[in-house]
Amino acid sequence: MVIGDRYVLDDLPLGQGGMGAVHGGHDKHLDRRVAVKFLRVPGGHDEELERRFVREARILARLQHAGAPVLYDFGTQDGRLFQVMQFIEGVTVADVVSEHGPLPVPWAAAIAAQACAVLCAAHALSICHRDLKPTNLMLCPDGSVKVLDFGLAMMQDAGAAQFTRIGQILGTPAYMSPEQIQRGVAGPRSDLYALGCVLHEMLSGRQLFVGPTEYAVFDKQVNERPAPVPGVPAELNRLIAGLLEKRPEDRPADAAALYDRLQPFAVDLPMLPGFLTPPPVPSPGRMYARMVGRVLP
Repeated sequence: MVIGDRYVLDDLPLGQGGMGAVHGGHDKHLDRRVAVKFLRVPGGHDEELERRFVREARILARLQHAGAPVLYDFGTQDGRLFQVMQFIEGVTVADVVSEHGPLPVPWAAAIAAQACAVLCAAHALSICHRDLKPTNLMLCPDGSVKVLDFGLAMMQDAGAAQFTRIGQILGTPAYMSPEQIQRGVAGPRSDLYALGCVLHEMLSGRQLFVGPTEYAVFDKQVNERPAPVPGVPAELNRLIAGLLEKRPEDRPADAAALYDRLQPFAVDLPMLPGFLTPPPVPSPGRMYARMVGRVLP
């Protein structure tokens, strides 16, 4: 299948997101690999889903950060909206945990800290992700992390449209903050709560809040305080507990503050065979990052 007279799509999708399928493809004009996301509308036209899809594209175009995918193009094919994005090689954090089990403390902290860096950029633009979870974090072969799927992201600018379905809570129950569940509102500290759930899962090897129904999970999110993760430094467990505070004002002040508190744990990272490029192979990304780190330390 060819769309826009230039993007040749792979036959099978790479995956299914909340709003559509993502295909790998090839840009004939620029001779490069791309990812193409199609809006999927069950039963035909859905104005709200279309607005959210357009909003996601605008957010990606506005958010320029190495830890977020680059949006190349946007358009319509046979009445269906599509986005053309940077093709990212890697594996989701969900798959890493599934295959590896609990991650070493330095890696869990490093992944969470990189996500914080992206959240800093997003929150500075008044963008809340609202759906941070292990399947939306991609670990690349050079060890960098990409934050994916801004389909539920929200701009908090004055006058920005807010999209919610009546009677429906938007998000993934296992990673939703109490304020999202109880009041349908989200802010920067809601993203930090979700990252706390992800951090706990990376360290324990299992999802934190589970239940037979979504409502059972909602109840745990609102009322249950998780136990510390065995074998994890006490200070890191205290940090996770702070992220998972039920009231937003009791959590860390912002993503930058959380980044600073994670840094001491993200040292001496061991190799993750099967997920990362071997150390002897030069990594332009790591070379660049190391030098940037020496500027105004």
